[in-house]
Amino acid sequence: MSTRSQISVRIVAPAFAAGLAAATFAAGDARAFPDEPVSYVVPFERGDDSDIAARFQEPYFAEITGQELIVQNMPGQGGAEAWSALNDHEGDGQTIMAVSLPHIVLQPMIEEPGYETGEIVAVYMSNFTPTALFAAADSPYQTLEQVIDAARRGPGALTVSGTGTASAHHVMNQRMLEMAEVDMTYIPHTGTAAASTAMVDGETDFQWGYPTVAIEQGDRVRMLAVALEERHPLFPEVPTFRELGIDIVGGAYRGIAVPDDTPWEIRRQLSDIFAEINANEEFVAQMEGAGFTLIDVPYEQMDDWMAERRDTYAEIAEQLFERTQGDPQQQ
Repeated sequence: MSTRSQISVRIVAPAFAAGLAAATFAAGDARAFPDEPVSYVVPFERGDDSDIAARFQEPYFAEITGQELIVQNMPGQGGAEAWSALNDHEGDGQTIMAVSLPHIVLQPMIEEPGYETGEIVAVYMSNFTPTALFAAADSPYQTLEQVIDAARRGPGALTVSGTGTASAHHVMNQRMLEMAEVDMTYIPHTGTAAASTAMVDGETDFQWGYPTVAIEQGDRVRMLAVALEERHPLFPEVPTFRELGIDIVGGAYRGIAVPDDTPWEIRRQLSDIFAEINANEEFVAQMEGAGFTLIDVPYEQMDDWMAERRDTYAEIAEQLFERTQGDPQQQ
């Protein structure tokens, strides 16, 4: 198995992406869609990274389309409750849904979430956040090295919260087990905010989260390491896992999906609208200031992009399946 989790994204160039979007709509596209407010279902609780991104997108969607984007939170089963119901909605473009990877790829591989990856019609991928390991500010663990030493002395004794199973956090816990030869008990929660609360309140020793956790929680948490190739620009004092001898790079990708009977033209229009949002310089600054990295995967490139992700996650899926079958905490 490869010792490196590869990340391949096409970073948004605002002026270029804006030009493409403008050219698309200038080519005689009478944008009849949307002609009424659009419901944006987020399969996680309020305050989760997907929710934060969706609420940042709200005003820009209204500015571009003239219609309101109504964010509705539907947490449950690490997102699976909402994704399994996606295709029950009418494919008229009036209901869209936030999707996350590796979740929608790994969940059907190791669980029975009520949907298959191929049933999820993603039309645009907009952002990425790297996974990071956190401790509470008052934790006795000041460094990743201390965590690893303690985990080796007591396999499974240390607990770490994260969002759901078959998620970016679940993957990172498995990577740690493999790379550092340690075992920490993973405790799944309904979203990032709940996982943060569990750690800050002392229910778990650590949390798998994203840089957004450090921004939201402030001085209540300490980021021990981040899964990037280079240090995060907002947190230059935090080492990467690689610097500390653990060759891990990875995180979560986010985008939007529509019901599978949605016409091609509406899929393309939604992709163009969200590409235009991603190209807005104010939006870029807002997202990057909150710890997100913007990416640009339009609908026309989605099949190839998803195929690459499935290949990337296939090997880890088998390991997660074996582990979850033997661990009641993760079932």
